[in-house]
Amino acid sequence: MTFRLFPLLAALGLAVFASSAGADTLLMERTQKEAGMAMPTRGMTMAQVESRYGAPLSKLDPRGGNKPQHPVINRWEYDNFIVYFERSHVIDSVAKRADANEIGPNSRH
Repeated sequence: MTFRLFPLLAALGLAVFASSAGADTLLMERTQKEAGMAMPTRGMTMAQVESRYGAPLSKLDPRGGNKPQHPVINRWEYDNFIVYFERSHVIDSVAKRADANEIGPNSRH
């Protein structure tokens, strides 16, 4: 009985591995695409970002600034990325994550 059960378990394990490998490929493809995206770089000013990438879709209300160790943080949203500013300089740009049609791991699950 053990010998008959082994091929079934092996096939089941292979099917699970294949489905997760496909999802990993999609995630890797998205990561590679994001790495090649043109996004604002650390140190750019708000004026430089707006000049190069145009006006953002939205500018969220600033946060922080109530203490010297808590500088004002601004967030601007563009089509494919979000830019974070400390005072008036870029500290990070982050690609927007998966959309509703993507198959595989994403931030909405």
